[in-house]
Amino acid sequence: MAPEAAPRPTRAELRVAAREQSRAQRRDAAKAATRTALLRVALPSVAALGVAAAAAVTVQGEADQQRAQAAGRIPEQTAGAADNAQAAQAAQQALASGGGAQASRSDARQPLTGTQGGTDPAGQPAAQVTTTDQAPPERPRIAMPVAQHGLGEVFGAAGTHWSKRHTGIDFPVDGGSAVMAVTDGTIRTQWNPSYGYMTILKMADGTEAWYCHLRSYKIRKGTVKAGDVIAFVGSSGNSTGPHLHFEIRPADGGAPVDPLPWFLAQGLDPR
Repeated sequence: MAPEAAPRPTRAELRVAAREQSRAQRRDAAKAATRTALLRVALPSVAALGVAAAAAVTVQGEADQQRAQAAGRIPEQTAGAADNAQAAQAAQQALASGGGAQASRSDARQPLTGTQGGTDPAGQPAAQVTTTDQAPPERPRIAMPVAQHGLGEVFGAAGTHWSKRHTGIDFPVDGGSAVMAVTDGTIRTQWNPSYGYMTILKMADGTEAWYCHLRSYKIRKGTVKAGDVIAFVGSSGNSTGPHLHFEIRPADGGAPVDPLPWFLAQGLDPR
């Protein structure tokens, strides 16, 4: 007699079975996630405990070594300390594999480049930078007409070169030597048959300084300051050789006066 065929499950039974299977799969997935989370928490915790244990062993070992040094002996490293050191190393490797390199207290600090007020790379003290408010050097109030001191003919000298007396002082310097303004003022230039090319410097009080027998001008007219180069020595006009003939003329337009006392009164000695 043939066995009877098993009855087919109804649609309701199939839906119930599908729901039970879905619930079982969700329970299995939740359990797996829980185990994974516990492992993630547990591994770093174990590594951290290993590091803490290694640190404690290191501190204890240093303390034992200090006590031993005080007693005059150095203890040997025990097997337990060696095992703990290995465990600490393993824990550090686990941390390193977990993400990123960790800085160590034993890492040497790299020296800073350059100097910061200490020593330079050669070991010498670094120069200290100091700033001071220094006023620019004051310009001279009175200057020599030429750089070289020494006089040739003096004021009032007699000779065949002049119709009466020498009306100034002569500086026997080389042709082309620079001629300077003796003080602040304004200048003008002109030609004279006896004085040759000449520059006249008018001072603030009206006094005039005459520069004679020039070769050429640097400044023909305008305002100048004491020490400015205004012309160059020559031998123009009634002259026997290169030199600077210098005169001082009063503001009232009177006869020229001896320039030497004028220079001495200003604190300069051209002799």
